Amino acid sequence: MSRLIQIIQNTFIRFEAFFGFLLRSILNFFSNVKNFFAKLFGFSNSQYFLEPDTAQGIKRITTEPSKIEESKPAQTNETQTKIRPRRPNPQMDYFLNMARDVKKS
Repeated sequence: MSRLIQIIQNTFIRFEAFFGFLLRSILNFFSNVKNFFAKLFGFSNSQYFLEPDTAQGIKRITTEPSKIEESKPAQTNETQTKIRPRRPNPQMDYFLNMARDVKKS
């Protein structure tokens, strides 16, 4: 009887290996088709990453202060005293009641 079980187990192992190989081949084919169209339409990996300026031989010169720094107001150490209170939310009552019920039990 153990010989029959061993034959069945080996058969299932061979089917699993065959279908694994078959599915891997099919998925690899679709991956190659996708990569072909990606390269055709210009979606290659090399375009997603920018090279640093030093690699391209570009020198940056910043002699003028940027306009952002000029338009910033002077920062003070005062804190805002006016804090808006939250408006009551009618949907929140449901959740508050549910939390009270959970807390009671």
